[in-house]
Order: sequence, then structure tokens, then C-alpha cells
Amino acid sequence: MKSSHTYPIGTPGQKWGDEEKAQWRAQVTVKRSYQDDVVTKINALEDRFDLTQYGALSYDAERFPLLSLKTKNWDTSKPTVLISGGVHGYETSGVHGALQFLDTHAEQYSDTFNIVVAPCVSPWGYETINRWNPLAIDPNRSFFADSPAEESAALMQLADSLGDVLVHIDLHETTDTDEEEFRPALSARDGKEYIEDSVPDGFYTVGDTENPQADFQKAVIDSVRRVTHIAPPDSEGKIIGEKIEQEGVINYPMKALSLCNGITDCTYGTTTEVYPDSALVTDQDCNNAQVAAITGALDYVKTRI
Repeated sequence: MKSSHTYPIGTPGQKWGDEEKAQWRAQVTVKRSYQDDVVTKINALEDRFDLTQYGALSYDAERFPLLSLKTKNWDTSKPTVLISGGVHGYETSGVHGALQFLDTHAEQYSDTFNIVVAPCVSPWGYETINRWNPLAIDPNRSFFADSPAEESAALMQLADSLGDVLVHIDLHETTDTDEEEFRPALSARDGKEYIEDSVPDGFYTVGDTENPQADFQKAVIDSVRRVTHIAPPDSEGKIIGEKIEQEGVINYPMKALSLCNGITDCTYGTTTEVYPDSALVTDQDCNNAQVAAITGALDYVKTRI
């Protein structure tokens, strides 16, 4: 691995203060519209699902409502499924894969499951194609009590309102910009040395170290491999620095790291990671892979309830 300090904001070895965070925020620009790209699609589904606004971001409450859709005929005797997308707003297929699942498949599973989908947890991040929120906080390391990230706090409140959750699928991407921008920015923000890493070429999942559910993860991988290729390990047998547990699967301690997939006590949880920068896939392939991950997960769970 190669180390370097390449980020233009901050002083090597020193954590960012308010001035550096302001400099970072000043160079962020709006690149797409949450209202046009996401809210319009959510509103188009309102006749088929129950639409709820579970919060709004104080940065601009009218522009950034936090929205979820639930399957109709909610029945407390059925197990509940939570699907979250866009926790990292720049991970596009997480958002649009969740919406595609709602449009094409969710109703087929509604006899078995109550399903709630939060398609875009971080709409400011979606608009600016960013991993962080405006305070230079990563929402996906902020799922803990009294969270400083509004995005995380709102989703936790939504999850708490659902009661017991059997399945939680959190939709993500691993992109080339992780190494080009976001990890260097993270190292600079935290005053740490940036250690260059590689980006996995293909799809993988992250399970929970405390509850790995290996067969469940395999079902997700097997479903997705029909749509896109599965990430191989690197020369050290790892994916993003973690040893693989099986093909395309690594595990993280979800609750200890304050990750989104740790916000419930679900039996079956997975975090998907699509690779959108591969020459082998299109944007639609990435959305399809997210849908395949969800359907593979739900088909597996259906046989065990």
C-alpha cells in the first residue's frame, strides 16, 4: 500500500476545525436535483404505497423532506422488512434501485412481508454527489444515540417506529471516487495519513460480524451474480481491507461501528455494495443488481418463516 497526503484542505497531521470544514463545504456544488430525480418518482408511487414524511433536513426543510413508502394493508402478524438507500447520497443505485424495487417487485412480496423503504436517506448528499453531510459528517458512521447527523437520527426514529424488524437491506455502492476523493478527504479531516487502497471490481455484501448469516448472504450473492459480476478478493484475500468469509462476502461489527445495518435487531441483515464504475456494467445494471439483492434476500427468508 502507498501512503500520501493529497487532499488540498487542511494541514497534514491536524484534524479539521470549523475553518477547514467551511472550506470543504464552500467547494461543494449541487450537481443534480433530489426533487426532480427522487421525489417525483416517490410521489408517482403514492397510489400504490403509503407515503410518509418521517423528517426533513434543517439545511432546507422544504427542499429536503425525508420520505418513506410502505406496502399497503400493513399487518402486525407479518414480519417487517426495512430497505434503506442513499445513506451515502452519492451512491446512486442505492437510491434508484430501491425505487425500482418498489415499482417492480415490492407488491409481489406484500402478502408475506410488511415492507418499508426509505429510498434516499441523505438527499443533500444525493444532490452534491457526496458521502458526507454539510457538516463533514458521514451518516453511515453516525447511527447512535444523540447522533450529530440529522439523516441518521431521522432514520433511527423511523426504524424504532416499526417494532420488530426481521430483515434490513441497506443499499450501497463502492465507487472509484472512494479512493480518488472520499478516503483522502476522510484522512485529511481526521488528521491521519492516507493509505491508498484498491477498489473492488464487482458486487459484494457486508454482513454482521455478530450475526453473519452466511447462507443468507450467499443467497444474495447468488441472486446478484445473474445480473453483474461478483468482486474477487485482492492479492491478500481481502475486500476493502477485510478478509472474505465466502465469495463476495465480508463482515463488519455493525452496531460497534454505528453503521446503518445495525439500527435494528434484525435476524437477516446485509449491506450491498455495487461497483458502478466497471466497464462491464451500465447504470441500469447497477439498479438491477440492487433489486436482485433484495429479491434474493426476501426469497431466502420466505422459505424460513
